[in-house]
Amino acid sequence: MKTSENLSQSEYQAQIAQVIETLQKDLPTLFEKDISYDIYTKDIYFQDPVNRFKGKLNYRIIFWTLRFHAQLFFTEIYFDLHDVNQTDEDVIKAIWTVRGTLRLPWRARVFFNGDSTYQLTKDGLIYNHLDTWDRNPSEVLKQFFRKGED
Repeated sequence: MKTSENLSQSEYQAQIAQVIETLQKDLPTLFEKDISYDIYTKDIYFQDPVNRFKGKLNYRIIFWTLRFHAQLFFTEIYFDLHDVNQTDEDVIKAIWTVRGTLRLPWRARVFFNGDSTYQLTKDGLIYNHLDTWDRNPSEVLKQFFRKGED
């Protein structure tokens, strides 16, 4: 990839389009298979309501952990991607819903909406990933104890 001072506006927009396409492909299946890490910087910063860390290795670990726990604790789990678009020159936003059924006798259902804001370098790589949820983590946890619908 060219350095930022050599990246033309059209090359930058092509890179943004590639990042959006990769997110559209990766996010819906993140509970089933690994994502592509080529669109992230080595020092990617991640924050959601329960985690905060820096570095691509930690980023890889969080996605591995999501897949592991999804298979262990859920009979079914989905990451419904509603939209991914560029909201500013160096910002991409994804709108999504997580929903699933826990592997419990009472089949508790988990459901929450969220969004991911990705900030990009001048080279069009994601260096900051911030997730927000429509409810706090304790409200999500309370769903584990409610009986699901059959």
